[in-house]
Amino acid sequence: MANTSENSNPNGAMSFWDHLDALRATLVHITIVVVLATVVAFCLKDVLFGIVFAPKQADFVSYRLLEQISLWVTNGEGGLEPTNNVQIINTGLAQQFVFHFKVSFCAGIVVASPFIIYQLFAFIAPGLYQNEQKYAIRVATAGYVMFVGGLLLNYFLIFPLTYRFLSTYQVSDEVVNMISLESYIDTLVLLSLMMGIVFEIPVVSWILGKLGILKASIMRKFRRHAIVAVLVIAAIITPTTDIFTLLMVSLPMWLLYEASIILVARTGKA
Repeated sequence: MANTSENSNPNGAMSFWDHLDALRATLVHITIVVVLATVVAFCLKDVLFGIVFAPKQADFVSYRLLEQISLWVTNGEGGLEPTNNVQIINTGLAQQFVFHFKVSFCAGIVVASPFIIYQLFAFIAPGLYQNEQKYAIRVATAGYVMFVGGLLLNYFLIFPLTYRFLSTYQVSDEVVNMISLESYIDTLVLLSLMMGIVFEIPVVSWILGKLGILKASIMRKFRRHAIVAVLVIAAIITPTTDIFTLLMVSLPMWLLYEASIILVARTGKA
C-alpha cells in the first residue's frame, strides 16, 4: 500500500497521482458515454442515414426555401434549376459497414459533446480561480454554441448547395455523375468541420482581445481585406457561378467578422 503522504498534499492540494487518477476517471466516463451514443446511433441506421442523405434529395427543406426566396426576389420569373437525385454508389466490399461505423461514431461524438465538455470542465475547474472559472464557462459555452451553429449552417445551406452544384456539373454529356459513398461522407464531414472552426472566429477574437493581442481598430482597418478573404473562402467552399449562392454563404461569415469587432471593442481593446 502506497504511503498517503506521497500521494496527497497535507494542505489539501491534489498530488500528481491524484490528478492522474482524476483524468483517468474523466476519460473513462467520456469513453463510456461516447460508446453508448455510438451504439445507439449504429442501431438507428435508417434514421441516421436518412439525416445524412437528406441534403441530396430534391425536396430538401433548404432547396424549397431557396426556391421560394428566388421566386420572391425575381417576382416569380425565375427559380432554382431542378435537380436530379444523383445516385450514391459503393465501390468497396466492406465500405458500407466501415462508413456505417464512422458515421455512427461521429454522431456519437456530436450527441455526447455536451457531456464531454462538462466532464473536461469539471476536471480543470478545481485548478482555476473563481473569476477564471467564470470566463472558462463563458468561453466553453460560446465556443460550443458557435461550433454547433457552424455545423447547422453547413448542413442546411453550404453542403446542399455545394453538393447541388458539384453533383450535377458535367464536362460533357457523355460523362455520367455517380457519387461514391466515400466522397459524399468525406465532403460532408470536412465541410462541417471547416464551418464549425470558422464559426469560432468571434470566440477566438474575444480571447485575443482579452489578452491584448488583438485590437478592434486593427480589425476595422483591415475590414476591406477581410471582406475579400471572406468572398474567396466562400467561393472555394461553394464553387458555383451563382452569385446568389455565393452571397448566401459569404454573408454569415462577414457577420461573424463584424461581431468579432464588437466583441473585441467591448474588451476595452479599441
